[in-house]
Amino acid sequence: MIEARGLTKAYEGTLAVDHLDFQVVEGKVTGFLGPNGAGKSTTMRMIMGLDHPTDGSVLINGQRFSDLKNPLRTIGGLLEAKAYHPGRSARNHLLSLAASNHISPQRVDEVLDLVGLTSVANRRAGTFSLGMGQRLGIAAALLGDAPLLLFDEPVNGLDPEGILWIRNLLRGLAAEGRGIFVSSHLMSEMALTADHVVVIGRGKLVADTDMANFIDTNSGRTTLVRTPKRTELVALLSQHGATTAEVDEDGLQVTGLETAAIGEIAFSAGIVLHELASVSASLEEAFMSLMQDDVEFQSHRSVNLQGERA
Repeated sequence: MIEARGLTKAYEGTLAVDHLDFQVVEGKVTGFLGPNGAGKSTTMRMIMGLDHPTDGSVLINGQRFSDLKNPLRTIGGLLEAKAYHPGRSARNHLLSLAASNHISPQRVDEVLDLVGLTSVANRRAGTFSLGMGQRLGIAAALLGDAPLLLFDEPVNGLDPEGILWIRNLLRGLAAEGRGIFVSSHLMSEMALTADHVVVIGRGKLVADTDMANFIDTNSGRTTLVRTPKRTELVALLSQHGATTAEVDEDGLQVTGLETAAIGEIAFSAGIVLHELASVSASLEEAFMSLMQDDVEFQSHRSVNLQGERA
């Protein structure tokens, strides 16, 4: 388990991370979300012992990273895709990491195969594309077969096949009982991958909950209704306190009433419904609703498709 307790990091008086408390437990993918400048990378660097907290602590299975013996066997991490010597081959890069953590050289070939780099294992890593470098970084994180894994933007530079691969990989690793902590700006991927979310804004903890609860709490559910008697239904629903909006020729988006209640009102009035469906908001919509006041860099002018400021 990764456990942050009052985790704080200040730079020249500015709090980059402000007294965070959260846990990453085994058997789940925990998504780490926040806008640019929220403190995500700094938090991950402190977990991996690359930055020292100004205050508080972060423990990995009850120990600080600096106290871990052969740390790659306890926690593997991808923080920067190209954290390797460009003149070394992919295999030699991994062999050096394996030797420093008393990991068998055989494991190097296993992870190279797992990430699809066997055919280029003897190429200099400096010649790798962004996506290949990302795969090498993932291989390094997996090298110690650790029970805890941390990934900062793991899909960066990957093509659609690679994104699907990393999604399935993370889900599979969690199913094996490992604890996965992953940050990403691709909300659609986080919605498909994470079981739990930790959200920060301006260094502070904003949410720490399971994915379904986060979406439900931070976005209103709506109901899509289609009927040939839209005008009559709108009048009835308004009497019951609902808010409606037209979505096309015969469709309505309804908020303020449960889906079942809408169906009962229509039935009682003899109004035929062609469709009645509850619509959940996306993770992106929930995230933007929650974080609208915590984005550090915002544009206050709109730009049209021709690039002219409106």
